[in-house]
Amino acid sequence: MKKLLYVFALAGLFGFASCDSPAEDRAEEMEDQAEDTADEMEDAAEDADTSAVI
Repeated sequence: MKKLLYVFALAGLFGFASCDSPAEDRAEEMEDQAEDTADEMEDAAEDADTSAVI
């Protein structure tokens, strides 16, 4: 009987752990935005004319 309860408790914990939270979704969105911004900054740095006119 104890093993059966242990199995059900473990299955419940796995189900609970697989749920997404709104905070996790927001963190992923912020990470994506940061990556996009970093890519844009890299592109702008590559396109910038850094030659000096003397």
